[in-house]
Amino acid sequence: MTGHHEVVIVRSPARTPSAESGLTSLLAAYHLRTEAEKGRAVADADGLPDRYRAEVTDPWTAFAADVVLLALAGDAAVGCLVVTAPADGRSEIKRLWTDPAFRGRGIASGLLGEALAQAAEQGVDTVRLSVWQWRTGAIALYERFGFTVTESWDGRDQLVCMQRTL
Repeated sequence: MTGHHEVVIVRSPARTPSAESGLTSLLAAYHLRTEAEKGRAVADADGLPDRYRAEVTDPWTAFAADVVLLALAGDAAVGCLVVTAPADGRSEIKRLWTDPAFRGRGIASGLLGEALAQAAEQGVDTVRLSVWQWRTGAIALYERFGFTVTESWDGRDQLVCMQRTL
């Protein structure tokens, strides 16, 4: 017996203490890693830019109009993803993150599949996302799910914009 828990993906999880702290921890890890990869490492969430710190501090407010997907192994949050509310027939996927200790188990694929299902249920025509060019594993995952590189809607250097029609 390996002791691995089955991973379950929950849409807009209840605001339980474990879900809240788990989502906060996952978002903090995501943003801290991203800032470090951009060469702007900070010691903790207090050092993040205001916009990202707000997501970590109160994700339920930051993503109030969006669907938050949380991957749970037992009571532990091990992955997250946000699907923005539809606008002009489009939604955006943001903040895909899997706890490094749980990578290689299909969690990111499960979250992405659920995100596409959620968008389709909401009548979305196109799902888009942006990813840093150095995250080659994430880009490969998105390509496996049918996303293609498209013209950038974001002026940040080294950001790859992708989309998929549903």
